[in-house]
Amino acid sequence: MEAKGRPGNENVKITVQMLKSKTGQFDLESILFLKLKNIGICNLGCIGDCVNLERLDLSGNDISNLTPLASLKLLTALNLSANRISNLDALHSCENLQNLNLSGNLISSVDALRSLSELKNLETIRLKDNICNFSNPVCMNTSYRSAMLEIFPKIKVLDGERMSGRGSDLYQLCKDMDSSPKEVCSSGAVGERLGPKKWVEDGYWELKPVRKTQSDEAVEQFYNILKECRELNNKAADVIARTDRTLSSTK
Repeated sequence: MEAKGRPGNENVKITVQMLKSKTGQFDLESILFLKLKNIGICNLGCIGDCVNLERLDLSGNDISNLTPLASLKLLTALNLSANRISNLDALHSCENLQNLNLSGNLISSVDALRSLSELKNLETIRLKDNICNFSNPVCMNTSYRSAMLEIFPKIKVLDGERMSGRGSDLYQLCKDMDSSPKEVCSSGAVGERLGPKKWVEDGYWELKPVRKTQSDEAVEQFYNILKECRELNNKAADVIARTDRTLSSTK
């Protein structure tokens, strides 16, 4: 289903006063991280003056026109989930964008996404979120997945699922193993069904105003990779154990 804007405040426009109040910054160019979610924004106003923004969360509003975002060249993470967006042309200029959440909007065709194909740094894109029950009309198309991979051949994560890069092979293995006990259960055996695994952790879109050095980021990336490997290993072991229990119960 498509998510609409949140009830409550309506027709809110982003102003200089709002941005200064939310961030405590006197100069808009000093704002690096910004969260303006669920406050009824329908007009992005002067958001484009925050030219050094790196992370921006505008989820749960009533936004349809993204034109003011075109000047945000340094933006790396953008959450636009649960708005009223159908046109993405303005994001073509956000050349450093790496992570983009568009779930719960009004994007009706794959062609509407082609304007993003030149974003060489884009690694993660989400148009549907089964946990929040957010989607877009385009996701109903039977060729949606293949079309997305054609437009974004280097994408690493699509709708929370690893497509390439770290962990993709192991993810697919775990996914195949997940289906094994379900098949056994469908044949009459008793077993537990495994729930969905989220690949974007809770709090991913939380904006923390801390500028890190390259060495800090390298260390954090190493530990994130190590954490992913441990989680995948634990999941694989758990699936194997569940499968063994299910198969044993059928003997």
